[in-house]
Amino acid sequence: MSQTLSARSLEFAQTLVRMNTVSSNSNLELIDFARDHLAGLGVRSRLTYSADKKKANLFATLGAGKPNGIIVSGHTDTVPWDGQDWTVDPLSAMVQDWPQEGLRADGEVERAEPRLYGRGSADMKSFIAIALANAEHFIESDSPYAVHFAFSYDEEVGCFGVRELIADMKEQLVKPVACIIGEPTNMVPAIAHKGVYRYKCCVRGKEAHSSLTPQSVNAIEMAARVVNKVRDMADGFENSERRYEGFDVPFSTASVGQFHGGIADNVVPRDAEFRYEFRNLPTADAAAMQREVVAYAARAEEAMKRVAPDAGFTFETICEVPSFLSTANEPITKLAQRLSKEQRTTLVAFGTEAGIFKSAGIPTVVCGPGSIMQAHQPDEFVTLAQLARCEQFLQGLSITRDIR
Repeated sequence: MSQTLSARSLEFAQTLVRMNTVSSNSNLELIDFARDHLAGLGVRSRLTYSADKKKANLFATLGAGKPNGIIVSGHTDTVPWDGQDWTVDPLSAMVQDWPQEGLRADGEVERAEPRLYGRGSADMKSFIAIALANAEHFIESDSPYAVHFAFSYDEEVGCFGVRELIADMKEQLVKPVACIIGEPTNMVPAIAHKGVYRYKCCVRGKEAHSSLTPQSVNAIEMAARVVNKVRDMADGFENSERRYEGFDVPFSTASVGQFHGGIADNVVPRDAEFRYEFRNLPTADAAAMQREVVAYAARAEEAMKRVAPDAGFTFETICEVPSFLSTANEPITKLAQRLSKEQRTTLVAFGTEAGIFKSAGIPTVVCGPGSIMQAHQPDEFVTLAQLARCEQFLQGLSITRDIR
């Protein structure tokens, strides 16, 4: 196996990075590219579409007819770059040498080496590109394992597409033995991450002139009480929750990300809205956290309704991405360690689709090129050395005889 990235894989990575698949846009340009490339190799793809038909998942089996299969999974959408201070075009897919070595803020050495720049270069189009560029290896392999490509939409906004993909996979009676998700872990297999649960709370009060506050229900003030409850819960996690060592923040967190309300200084506000999230440890119950917030709001609502019967709180789920927890002894973890030539495993702070695959009964590991420190940042990049390691990993997967 080559120790350097092939020109074909780099070309594919640049091609995908140049496609604008921000989550608010369609991803069909990328999906069509992948489908057409696989069709040229004689592989049929199944597409499952979003309700508006502007986005799709792709599922394709390379080595069809083999009794077992391993999923190679990636999401096709990216986060936006609006307002970020980029020094290169986010869609340029430019390769440029980093000219000097130095220490990063986290103490790690930043080496002088070629980098691929652009939105999605690390998170996570390069992994998808390398899988596609090496598709022939999986098709021609005499390995007893088929490989299933599973490329999803809308991961960045709540892991929505992958649920449809898995449902379709089950409908087709596809039963993979394992899944590898190529999120950026510096090619170190990750065996756990926190969950991500986001909610919107809308508060309806009763407006009045600000000189007549006893006749009103101040929606902002009532919202603030629930916001303070979320803050108190966050303090409780930090002060009292049992630590899960290995995470950079070894306890669950809670935070409020948006708050809106009011129309004028002298009008008691009728409406307010805020959004908040929990990032729960794999050992913590996110549903119980949300129930605690809703129960607190219900108690506060009693006094509101005495003034205005239609006053109160409503909650909406924005996204629920379950936590992921595996072990270093899981066969797919051990396989990922062998393929990546890593003796260690890691835990990651960011959410992925891993918990959803695992909940579907599929043993899963997260392992892909690049660092999460570059993901979502201006001048996002991945080193060509990391991409070469990923290519070696996937070529090794294509000749795997046993995942145990």
